Amino acid sequence: MITSAPVILNLKNIELSDEQFYQLCQDNQNWQLERTAKGELIIMPPVGGVSGNREADLITDINLWNRQTQLGRVFSSSTIFRLPNGGDRSPDVAWVANERWESLTAEEQEKFPPLCPDFVIELRSRTDSLPQLQEKMQEYLNSGLRLGWLINPQAQQVEIYRPNQICEIVQLPASLSGENILPGFVLNLPAF
Repeated sequence: MITSAPVILNLKNIELSDEQFYQLCQDNQNWQLERTAKGELIIMPPVGGVSGNREADLITDINLWNRQTQLGRVFSSSTIFRLPNGGDRSPDVAWVANERWESLTAEEQEKFPPLCPDFVIELRSRTDSLPQLQEKMQEYLNSGLRLGWLINPQAQQVEIYRPNQICEIVQLPASLSGENILPGFVLNLPAF
């Protein structure tokens, strides 16, 4: 089976409130939906085995570090974050510091958390558009992201995103530091 690319629907002329978008997602739980800051609705196809396995490994690595440090919360690609500067996005891996997570109400935690994660990983699958993923990373930065990694197996590289800095590109294999956002965390990525 060949996995298809995401479907993007322009909803600029359709006002869809946060509650309506939440209900749309609840009514269509078999669909992976996102909404960009520009008002586009994205229907994401499921990933294949290779990407799913890589994503699971990344979540495991972050979660093991977090269980030791207990500094925050780890989230999977099934979690939608309502970004402060617009957009409802689902990173492949996300981490939020405890104090930010605990500042949310129980309802905000239960629905789509209204914040940008402190740290995200986006893993490019073979059907993902690189410019669309780079735009998504910029949405995160515009909304308060502190550190983000866009892992691109097709180009054998990682793009590292930090606020107010030019994107750094690192070739694989690479050893990535969580810097002061994920203190002590190091991800060793092989060439794919």
